[in-house]
Amino acid sequence: MDLQTFRDLLTPAGRDLLAEACTAYEEHTAVALGTRLRRRHPPDLVAAAMTQAALRRRAQVKWGEDAGRMFFTRDGLEQATTGAVAAYRAGRIVDADCRLDPPETIAPETTGPPSPESSPERGARIVDLCCGIGGDLIALARAGVQVTGVDTDPLTVAIARANLAELDLAGHASVEQADAREVDRAAYSAAVADPARRSLRGRIFDSADYSPPWSFVEELLRGDACVKTAPIIPHRLIPAGVEAEWISVGGEVKEAALWAGRLRTGVGDRRRATVLPAGGVPAGEAGEWAGQTGGWADRVTMTDADDPGGAPVSPPLAYLYEPDGAVIRAGLVTGVAPLVDGSLLHPKIAYLTSDQLVSTPFASAYRVVAVLPYDLKVLKRELRDREVGNLTVKKRGVDVDPQTLRKRLGVRGPGAATVVVTRSEQGTLALLVDPTPA
Repeated sequence: MDLQTFRDLLTPAGRDLLAEACTAYEEHTAVALGTRLRRRHPPDLVAAAMTQAALRRRAQVKWGEDAGRMFFTRDGLEQATTGAVAAYRAGRIVDADCRLDPPETIAPETTGPPSPESSPERGARIVDLCCGIGGDLIALARAGVQVTGVDTDPLTVAIARANLAELDLAGHASVEQADAREVDRAAYSAAVADPARRSLRGRIFDSADYSPPWSFVEELLRGDACVKTAPIIPHRLIPAGVEAEWISVGGEVKEAALWAGRLRTGVGDRRRATVLPAGGVPAGEAGEWAGQTGGWADRVTMTDADDPGGAPVSPPLAYLYEPDGAVIRAGLVTGVAPLVDGSLLHPKIAYLTSDQLVSTPFASAYRVVAVLPYDLKVLKRELRDREVGNLTVKKRGVDVDPQTLRKRLGVRGPGAATVVVTRSEQGTLALLVDPTPA
């Protein structure tokens, strides 16, 4: 979709077409729907409407009901922050407002969209660099933050502006087309940034290939800033004095965020794991995360200050604990041990074991049914005796392919089971376990 086609989609005729496409769209009948719509509308416009209909369906996972009013590109949706995470991050920035200085005063503009210079409010103002289709921009605006989005791509800028308008936020935020590296950040109290991590070849995993480059990220992090990165960011890349926060929603790690300057929460905190409950906060309630922590009160987040830095090692006990992915990425596995009165199975493996069943947002618990040596014959016989046909294989610290193992075990029967293959100080083990209620 090019810029002109998107503008055509915003006309009354284009909106009527989009509404019809969204109402009738089903993946298995999409070809027939597109054929029917092209009899009455230009092919390019139909293609754009059909793409938006498909993307809005996919976006519901990230943005709930808001997705039905928003516009997307495929890459923009892929990189856009999940609504719950954006709401949580906006809440952190609101909390930091009292620590930020107002930006330099600049003569107000008299025309154009709202800008930080022309806003009548006082206090902190945020610039959202590489704002994309506006995920964080929307959450910040809803949280009451004065925010200006910046992106280089004209179509992306137009989509972000349209999303603000569709969600009745155009009076609270604006979007400018510019190179993030050329923005005068003196006009703002702090910056948030989401460097592009996709190229024509797909997803980018090497931070050296981010756009803007990692050198620009390092420059931002010398001031008051928050930069979103991929969860796999190596700890060695995190600059001194920067807090790295890994965030998961419903057990899935979504991203890592680097907090610098006065946007940090704790002076000594370097690593943080934040666990948001499944479903999180609806996008429409961005900025209202405080106090809505799924019943976990102040224990939805853990920092290195909560981690004793070590834990005892023990053979398998009555329960196995698998730490949340954010805890593992943050290197805070041993911080879970005192919460469950547990020990590590192996000094270098992210599994804990305990005789106590303790409910914690930082780990999933399994009841240990049987402890077996990792021997195919022994494991196959055990599963046959239990009439297991539906087998879930989990592994950590061993060279085992779960799909291949299932085939080699040849499981048959009406029962279901979970096997965890991992190392311990007693050797490689196969633990038969049952998930416990969350």
